[in-house]
Amino acid sequence: MPAPAIVLAAFSVACIPAGSALAAARWPRRSPAAAIVLWQALGLGWGLAAVGALAALGASSARSGVAGGAFSLISRVLDGHQEAAGPRRLIAWTLGLRLMALAAGLVLLLLLCWILAAAFYAVVRARRRQRMLLSLLAHGDPKVPGALVVDHPAATAYCVPGLRSRIVISAGALDLLDQAELAAVLAHERAHLRERHDLVLLPFTALLRAFRWSVVARQAAAAVSLLVEMLADDRALRHRPARELATALLRVGASGWVHAPAGALAVADGEVAARVTRLLRPDPRLPASALALVAVAAVVAVAIPAAFLTLPF
Repeated sequence: MPAPAIVLAAFSVACIPAGSALAAARWPRRSPAAAIVLWQALGLGWGLAAVGALAALGASSARSGVAGGAFSLISRVLDGHQEAAGPRRLIAWTLGLRLMALAAGLVLLLLLCWILAAAFYAVVRARRRQRMLLSLLAHGDPKVPGALVVDHPAATAYCVPGLRSRIVISAGALDLLDQAELAAVLAHERAHLRERHDLVLLPFTALLRAFRWSVVARQAAAAVSLLVEMLADDRALRHRPARELATALLRVGASGWVHAPAGALAVADGEVAARVTRLLRPDPRLPASALALVAVAAVVAVAIPAAFLTLPF
């Protein structure tokens, strides 16, 4: 097997335990933005390496195997040998392996693109349906300017991202939370919309939909989902005190959080305790040296497979 194919295959395999280690680490909660960048780089690096390994194998087989077989065949003919069946079979086998490797790489690339496109289409459809329902069922309220209120007794709050973004709060949440807590919730949801956290989550939710059996895919989706919520918490803290957001989370969590519809962003099971603990007892941020190390790791995760893809096979 050629060296580029070996390196790319080893790198794609190494991304799996690296993802599990990142999901189990505690430091990402200290700097969610840096951890999200590393997750994105790791996912992109894995895709490049997996596709590149197959492409490198096919292209290298084409150069070394076929050329060597053809040279052997010509040498036999020039030397007067008529037993050229062996080299012909070698060329046929090499061509077959080359085509299989190239086809597998192309199929994997198309599969990954299809997974992403299908997930994006499903989200767009779900959001369109949700906006239609909101136009029929929701209404404005002076208590929550810029948000829509749904007359539902259970407490919930979520946002519907997109070109016509919406923040939705239930009547139960209005009854449960005071004005300061509502302001903190709105600041959190506005952070989701402003920074388009839905686009950050999309590749990971797409992989989870396609590879639900994969432990790493589940770990990645859950980890990035929690980090996105923590990042929105950090943005909200620029405008509201931590206690307001923490008490809002505790009140709504204790009342039984209603899940947001498909295509929306909202809190998930198991996230409330981690977020409240982080808000009330925050760990120190990562120092600049650690952030630089994370940035280097993210660059390396993408640069290594990209560099080997540009090498002549």
